[in-house]
Amino acid sequence: MKKYILGIESSCDDTSAAVLCNTEVLSNVIANQEVHEQYGGVVPELASRAHQQNIIPVVEAALRQANISKNQLDVIAYTRGPGLLGSLLVGSSFAKAFALASGIQLVEVDHMQAHILAHFITGGPDSITPRFPFLCLTVSGGHTQIVKVNDYFDMEIIGHTIDDAAGEAFDKAAKILGLPYPGGPLIDKYARNGNPLAFSFSEPRIPDLNYSFSGLKTSILYFIRDRLKENKGFIDEHLADICASVQHTIIRILLKKLVLASKQTGIKQIGIAGGVSANSGLRKALEETGQEYGWEVFLPKKGFTTDNAAMIAVTGYFKHLRNDAATQNLKPYTRQSGLNS
Repeated sequence: MKKYILGIESSCDDTSAAVLCNTEVLSNVIANQEVHEQYGGVVPELASRAHQQNIIPVVEAALRQANISKNQLDVIAYTRGPGLLGSLLVGSSFAKAFALASGIQLVEVDHMQAHILAHFITGGPDSITPRFPFLCLTVSGGHTQIVKVNDYFDMEIIGHTIDDAAGEAFDKAAKILGLPYPGGPLIDKYARNGNPLAFSFSEPRIPDLNYSFSGLKTSILYFIRDRLKENKGFIDEHLADICASVQHTIIRILLKKLVLASKQTGIKQIGIAGGVSANSGLRKALEETGQEYGWEVFLPKKGFTTDNAAMIAVTGYFKHLRNDAATQNLKPYTRQSGLNS
């Protein structure tokens, strides 16, 4: 039976709305907020104001592109958290009002859970989705986790960062190099023409499956500081090699723990999710590591790696199947306490 789901994503600085028919995307509209570029990072107050301006046009565009009316919708799913409180309030308030006025089911979604379930967005008969259980490396600006996914809503975080996230390390390195915000994609761009072994940076020694990136950020900062004392043109002369070396180090840290997690669990179904999973170097390295260790690797389409409403909608679809409706009195949450719901 066909079910039409409207997804709303507003956890940070992108306002997004998507319409799915079951797990197939009919539209996925994202409004970016360029206002933050001049500040070198997201300003929460400006983000929430921009969401208020964008949310109605974005939803209208999503419905129009999907070629359906609001009366055909069966479910509205929204991001409840984690994220910026002001941004979450805009999306959740709109979703609650829309559901109440339309008389359709309201479903709340955890943002990080949705990143993982983006693997189950389908786009035709050739779509391949992971089988349970599988491991998912979830990497973004705010999170770095290894998750054991037993079912759609049975997930266990078996490794996580104890301080900074990998995406934050990318952005901090870009800022040190004088690259504009957001800097992570620019490091990926310049790294393609550089030597990943040109420079070395310290790697953390963290036990078990956990990560740490604060020391790496400091190592990059001191390295650039010292080289600039010797040569003021060092960054301009070696930008591609620096970016390639930084990216290589972050990817190596990520994959070492993922290999260990696969060995400990015996699971060889491996996926990746989150904004950093769009990084071309990481995707290539994961595929190469998968060939080495006999993994079956799953890479989400790049359009579903960064914050988007399609992943919210597909999660809402699976919640709808188990009749997991949200109430109007649920409040957004800014920090993640777990992945099971």
